[in-house]
Amino acid sequence: MTQQTNIKVLLAKIGLDGHDRGIKVIARAMRDAGMEVVYMGMRVTPDQIAQTALQEDVDVVGISILSGAHMRLIPRLTKALQEREISNDILLMVGGTIPEDDVEPLHELGVQGVFPVGSFTTSMTEFITENISRGRSAPQA
Repeated sequence: MTQQTNIKVLLAKIGLDGHDRGIKVIARAMRDAGMEVVYMGMRVTPDQIAQTALQEDVDVVGISILSGAHMRLIPRLTKALQEREISNDILLMVGGTIPEDDVEPLHELGVQGVFPVGSFTTSMTEFITENISRGRSAPQA
């Protein structure tokens, strides 16, 4: 396994979603892949995530959402990232209960990686490594 110690990932549970077991598994997988992980916890707002991303100078923002509110909350997050002028500097990933019909609209909002329930953690860590090494311009997942 390639170690990527220079990649810093911010993980958060946006909105009122209170299920955190999956994101903790993902955090551990990213840590085991050599990434530095900052986990904000549950029930955080888009503004809190964007501000923390700015303060922590992260490479990746990973959002877990199982409540089905992704099409309401992710636009708020992308706006908050744009307001802080960091949206072009961060790889944005969203995972959770994401219907196939919402994948393309999420990409249009600026989400580079979409990982529905059941996605493998290795596909997430590989996506991050590939996109960061290519300067975040790789194809969307």
